[in-house]
Amino acid sequence: MTRPPLTRSAIVAAARSWLGTPYVHQAARKHAGCDCLGLVRGVWREVMGCEPETPPPYTPDWAERSRTETLRDAAARHLIGIDPGDADAGDVLLFAFRDRLPAKHCALLTTAIDAPEPRILHAHEHLPVCEVPLIPAWRARIRFAFKFPGVVSAQSAPQARLRAAPDGAPPPEGSPQGGAPVRRN
Repeated sequence: MTRPPLTRSAIVAAARSWLGTPYVHQAARKHAGCDCLGLVRGVWREVMGCEPETPPPYTPDWAERSRTETLRDAAARHLIGIDPGDADAGDVLLFAFRDRLPAKHCALLTTAIDAPEPRILHAHEHLPVCEVPLIPAWRARIRFAFKFPGVVSAQSAPQARLRAAPDGAPPPEGSPQGGAPVRRN
């Protein structure tokens, strides 16, 4: 069976379905409990269909102890690294809480990073999964950004390609949509 194209809106919808999941360190089960990594792993399972990898046990202070970019390295094995300034809805952000320490927190963008009011969805200690503004304090701590492999923009999805022009006219010849039938939504 062929899987439909992975869109940013599908990733955001999957992430939002985790809202309210309690914070549980090292967990990754919707409505039962997750931490920030468990949230990203759970969303991955929903949109990609399998577990990316099972992380080894880790303590809350693992980044301070290891001083290696363990979270970045794991993300790079499964996601595609991008410039944080280009991050869009559905992309994963990694945050470092201190300048000289590795990234140890992750969140999913639910809007483009350059939106008027960008937002992230994450699990944070003592709080359930929530969607919050990407305030300057969080933005200043972004260390890395990644996108899901195979993600397409809404305009790349088959239904979007057949959308009519604003005036209802078919697209001009020679355009990517040129000569295609126009579907009126």
